[in-house]
Amino acid sequence: MAPEVRAGTVLGVSDDRVYFRQLLAGVDFAESDVLAQQMVNFSYLIGDRSTGECLVVDPAYSVAELNSIAASDGMTLTGVLVTHYHPDHCGGDMMGMSIEGVNELLEEVQVPVHVQADEAEYVLKVTDLDASDLVQHSSGDVVRVGEVDVELLHTPGHTPGSQCFFVDGRLIAGDTLFLQGCGRTDLPGGDPEALYESLTQRLAKVPDSAVLFPGHLYSPKPSDSMGEVRTSNMVFKPRSAEEWMRVFGS
Repeated sequence: MAPEVRAGTVLGVSDDRVYFRQLLAGVDFAESDVLAQQMVNFSYLIGDRSTGECLVVDPAYSVAELNSIAASDGMTLTGVLVTHYHPDHCGGDMMGMSIEGVNELLEEVQVPVHVQADEAEYVLKVTDLDASDLVQHSSGDVVRVGEVDVELLHTPGHTPGSQCFFVDGRLIAGDTLFLQGCGRTDLPGGDPEALYESLTQRLAKVPDSAVLFPGHLYSPKPSDSMGEVRTSNMVFKPRSAEEWMRVFGS
């Protein structure tokens, strides 16, 4: 049985205006979905309490429930942030099963879908979206929800256009980085050398005081400080790209 996740109880919160919820598929929503229970994906809601606007990160499984959760909190969805193209994060066919995602969400509410530019073609392949549904971004772009800024960080490796989101001292990392381990690089588009650079260079700007929120519950805790993750996670033990490739490159 998956451990209880208390959405919104986090370290490092600095602005009460920021609305933030971490939601575990198969527990907090899509409770009867066996695949959701097995995949233990997180979706996130990020918004501005003052304006009532919010974004949903990686909507998959029961997307109508995600919309309802936001509405019950007095929030209105105004956009989607996608970390990467895998169907358990944005919908599509996986292991012979169809997962709800952005297609179904856009049937309920017409909002832009923000993706990293290198990931756009892959998102279009696994979903039924049109190119006009997507807003393509470069690393460092900022998506504003109300008066809250979300910085987009391109972190290739798990997929070519994987991206993380940094907001109010929180890093929503998708499958780039978990509390224990990191994303696989043996799937189409994976690149272990690129992932090493993403972890050690591109995410270097994220301070140890920030809180990591991953794309899956692959550890006992649903979140932890980046300082603790950098100390305890084996992916940060190699001291060079060569050593990393010997350990994680196969």
